[in-house]
Formats: sequence, C-alpha cells, structure tokens
Amino acid sequence: MTRLFSPVVLVSLFLSLSSAICSATVENAADCVAVGTLISSCTEFVNYGYPDPVPGSSCCDAMTVLGTYSDSSDKRRWLCNCFIDLISVYNSNATAISTLSGFCGIVLGFTIDPNTDCNFIQ
Repeated sequence: MTRLFSPVVLVSLFLSLSSAICSATVENAADCVAVGTLISSCTEFVNYGYPDPVPGSSCCDAMTVLGTYSDSSDKRRWLCNCFIDLISVYNSNATAISTLSGFCGIVLGFTIDPNTDCNFIQ
C-alpha cells in the first residue's frame, strides 16, 4: 500500500490539529471545523462503511485526540454538539459516525447519537 503522507507530515498534522482542538473554547463554534477536520481521517469508513477503524489507524488517532479533549463537562457538551452538527450534515452516515469511538476504543463521556441532548452531559 502506498502512503500518501510521510510519518513526519502525519505527526506534524496530528500535532497542529491537536493544538487546534485543545485551544478551542466552548463559546467558539467555529472550532467545530477542527473536529470535522479530525473526523475527515475517517472518511472512507463514514462514506462507505469500510475499512473498520482500528486502534493505531489515522481515524482512531483522531478519535484519541478528541477523547483527550473531553476531560470536562463543558468540553464534552461542546464536543457532543459538534458531533450532532456533523451528524445533521452527514445524516445518511449517522450510524457510521456514531460508531467511531466504539471501534477505536475511545470513551468520550457521551453517546454519539442524533437523539443525544448534549445539554444533559455531565
């Protein structure tokens, strides 16, 4: 399999996206774009249902960044709202988006589901 990016480029991208997520504030909805950018590494799975994301894949690495970010109630509520926004845009792929954290073994502190009320996340 041919790699599209060298490991150095991937690490740089991962670190820059990590800092974009970690510097986000609850009030800044534009930072949901950073969440979408991270989730874009899961595009094949979200669009086609394969290959399943596995720990160590770029998709699961992105989910790990998001899991690390969800260390407070405010951040979990904000992140939940970002996922709900993604699901509303990519409604036909809601199931795939909902299963990402489970495939990757990441606990976000909430269920990714279109029916989740993010306001009640602790």
